[in-house]
Amino acid sequence: MSKAKTQYVCQHCGNVHPKWSGQCAECGEWNALVETRTESASPASTHRAKAITGGGYAGQAAAVTLLKEVNLTRESRVTTGISEFDRVLGGGLVNGSVVLIGGDPGIGKSTILLQTLCHMAQDANTPALYVTGEESLSQVALRAKRLELPTDQLMVMAETCVETICATLAARQPKVAVLDSIQTLYTETLQSAPGGVSQIRESAALLTRYAKHSGTALFLVGHVTKEGALAGPRVLEHMVDCVLYFEGESDSRYRMIRAVKNRFGAVNELGVFAITDRGLREVSNPSAIFLSRYDEAIPGSIVMVSREGTRPLLVEVQALVDDALSNPRRVAVGLDQNRLAMLLAVMHRHGGIQTSGQDVFVNVVGGVKVTETGSDLAVLLACASSLKGRALSQQLAVFGEVGLSGEIRPVPNGQERLREAVKHGFSRAIVPRGNAPRQPIEGLEIVPVGRLHEAIDAAFSQ
Repeated sequence: MSKAKTQYVCQHCGNVHPKWSGQCAECGEWNALVETRTESASPASTHRAKAITGGGYAGQAAAVTLLKEVNLTRESRVTTGISEFDRVLGGGLVNGSVVLIGGDPGIGKSTILLQTLCHMAQDANTPALYVTGEESLSQVALRAKRLELPTDQLMVMAETCVETICATLAARQPKVAVLDSIQTLYTETLQSAPGGVSQIRESAALLTRYAKHSGTALFLVGHVTKEGALAGPRVLEHMVDCVLYFEGESDSRYRMIRAVKNRFGAVNELGVFAITDRGLREVSNPSAIFLSRYDEAIPGSIVMVSREGTRPLLVEVQALVDDALSNPRRVAVGLDQNRLAMLLAVMHRHGGIQTSGQDVFVNVVGGVKVTETGSDLAVLLACASSLKGRALSQQLAVFGEVGLSGEIRPVPNGQERLREAVKHGFSRAIVPRGNAPRQPIEGLEIVPVGRLHEAIDAAFSQ
């Protein structure tokens, strides 16, 4: 008979302690240890462990197969009915996959999943189940009515026990299911409260095991911390197949879903949605919403060609450089602030433009977050334009990485970026010399540059 023992698990980092203390010795968090009960190893398992460590073996050996002899089966995908959502998922929802979606409260996680399941359930071959642990069934029905969604085929259930949920899934056998949210679920094998590290980890493990065994695709809604990361143990993101994050300002009309992990598609893929009175609607041409057309060119504004996942995206970068009243500030919204400070030092050393006594504010219009280094050249040209008080051409698009020695490095997929610029009416592009196409592109003047001072001269030459 196994003997139950007590241990204390930190709800912040998951570290296990043999006894309670006020502060976690691993992460330093206060009042984060929660008592959990575990079972010690049985005598049989202890004997097997001794046999293995002693050079013997226990049980039967598992079958081993050469990798080249493994039968390859093409993954089966189900469309969600929302093309932008399919894009983020890598082309559709894979059967048996587990998708974790997180974001700030009220950003639209439950809304888009309810929209998705209502539309998917209309197909007789795709039964769907929506499991809510935070809202009552009447609240879910009211939201669906407000969004004018078809509700005649969608199954709903209010439950938080994982064992009950898995038994219901096995009985109903839906093709896709949503569990809103993972922080409200609990398993009867643990005594701790829902939302704890151990409960989240074990609940996600049970659901993932069921999804792989049955082929049911699962959506798990996750809460986020005040830093914007998914709450709970880090192992939760390793268990699932796909991790999606909602992005966007609370007062913005647009929301972005970014894939930070995807075993079946491109990482860093971005889907853009607009908020309407009927929920989230996909934006088929995202570049158009991030571009601001002015009556005349203004200093500090430039358009860069970014790339999010498998799609080029045109976004406007704005900079404001002004005299500092005290200590100069470097503020970046939608960009890495540390990289901004580094780029300003490069511009001083290799571009001859000094900003040591000025405040520098850089913003990516539309609330989108740009993580690639291809935005370096656009940031510096926008700062130079604001400092000089000279506006750049509205027909100019740029991209390129800037090195510490002032060189302009090429970025991936330069040809696709240039074609996207032509499609939106841009007639001139400053690009790294390594991205210059061999054949000219009709309607686009391409200026290849190799050094930062060359790019600055080319930008202000018109």
